[in-house]
Amino acid sequence: MADPATSVSTGPWPQAAPSARSVPGQATSSRADSFTSGAIWARRYRTKLLVTDTSVVILAVSISLQARFGPSAPTLAWGTVATDYSLAALVISATWIAVLGAFRTRDTRVVGVGPREYKLVVNASAVAFGLLAIVFVILQVDIARRFFVLALPIGVFGLLFERWLWRKWLLRQRKFGHYMARVIVVGNRRDVEYVVGQVEAKTGPTFHIVGAALKQAHGSAIAAPGRPIPIVSDFEHVADAAIAFDVDTVIVAGQPSASPDYIRTLAWDLEGTSADLVLSTRLTDVAGPRIHFRPVEGLPLIHVEIPKFEGARHVLKRTLDATSAGLALIVLLPVFALLAVLIKLDSPGPILFCQQRCGRNGRTFTIVKFRSMVQTAEDDLAGLLDRNQAAGVLFKMRNDPRITKIGRVLRKYSLDELPQLWNVFIGEMSLVGPRPPLPSEVESYDPHVQRRLYIKPGLTGMWQINGRSSLSWEESVRLDLYYVENWSLAGDLMIIWRTFKTLARPIGAY
Repeated sequence: MADPATSVSTGPWPQAAPSARSVPGQATSSRADSFTSGAIWARRYRTKLLVTDTSVVILAVSISLQARFGPSAPTLAWGTVATDYSLAALVISATWIAVLGAFRTRDTRVVGVGPREYKLVVNASAVAFGLLAIVFVILQVDIARRFFVLALPIGVFGLLFERWLWRKWLLRQRKFGHYMARVIVVGNRRDVEYVVGQVEAKTGPTFHIVGAALKQAHGSAIAAPGRPIPIVSDFEHVADAAIAFDVDTVIVAGQPSASPDYIRTLAWDLEGTSADLVLSTRLTDVAGPRIHFRPVEGLPLIHVEIPKFEGARHVLKRTLDATSAGLALIVLLPVFALLAVLIKLDSPGPILFCQQRCGRNGRTFTIVKFRSMVQTAEDDLAGLLDRNQAAGVLFKMRNDPRITKIGRVLRKYSLDELPQLWNVFIGEMSLVGPRPPLPSEVESYDPHVQRRLYIKPGLTGMWQINGRSSLSWEESVRLDLYYVENWSLAGDLMIIWRTFKTLARPIGAY
């Protein structure tokens, strides 16, 4: 998912707190004891990452050296000079650590984010080994390929695992109120409500919103999940409020003022305070990789890439789908057999349930699922329509009487979806994509919702990892459209990983 705000300063990390001064008409608030100065804790956190990164890299290179040569490594020809392999290991380790730093993998705007941090670590490692390979060829260093190649996967796995552990630690600390940026959101009420809702729901505990600034510094509080957000300032006194409330970040939602110079003036006002300025983009469903800054002298332009629905990336996606689905069908064959027996013993009827769904470009195909309802489920639907608990064109019912005993278990853990691996294997579906809709649903789609059909539907997707049946129709559509326009192979792998976590702790499955 894209971050709800795009930073134009040094990121959402706490900075050293200045002395507070009051805002007329507003109560002041000081930083809680749990809020360590961001400049201090961020520096400490980067130091910890540097130490563990270095340890992992050295360990990976050492393990590779031992695995390839054993206790006594042979000499290495370095051009016309013979030297010990330990020197090559030292050069590899130092280069790897340096490139990790050059790629800013320990930058405070990256650590703790998750996918972006992991992607930078992988890219930096690949570049480091690519550069080393080129240098070794130019300098005629006769290095053992197996030692060189073995170090990369071991080190990358170790670095990702280490960063994952640190991220878990950081999120756990933030649950207790540590290492969070204090935030004021500035804008019109509607824009502020949207940004506050997204920040509170999606960033994990990264920002702690202490107040909002509207055109008038009065009125009802901003509704947020679990608590109201007070109005602490008007547009003219945001910098004063930032000082008085010891704020680390000011998020500007949309275009708060009719004045085209408002944001520039606000940036000037915030100079000398501890607060960073962050702009919330109106491109709410455009992911970061599609947004590029193209400055023209005196005119910063934002270039937004138009999504493409053909090309090499889609070929790679299809290759991943076919390979993974084929292997999964073979490995899960015993599970399929067991579930088939349980379904047959639980209620009369076929083991599999087949239904027409709409795929890419609206083409229909037959989806295959394990039967989780009674045999007469389709005929019984008409009598339950007045009890529909879903919005939009979907039918959902939390205690649907048509679901069998074994069906409730299958649905809770999404085991009824496993036969769709066959649909993935033959190319009708993808491992990751929008939810496959019924033809009757598609007939009711608004024109913009038709974009869900631009790519193949998925066995899992954004809807699966964000609440499933508990999602509203509007939120389900928004997530699917976001995926359609912003998908990537790295993003697919993250969704698959999060799907396994969701299945272990099901939410919204009925």
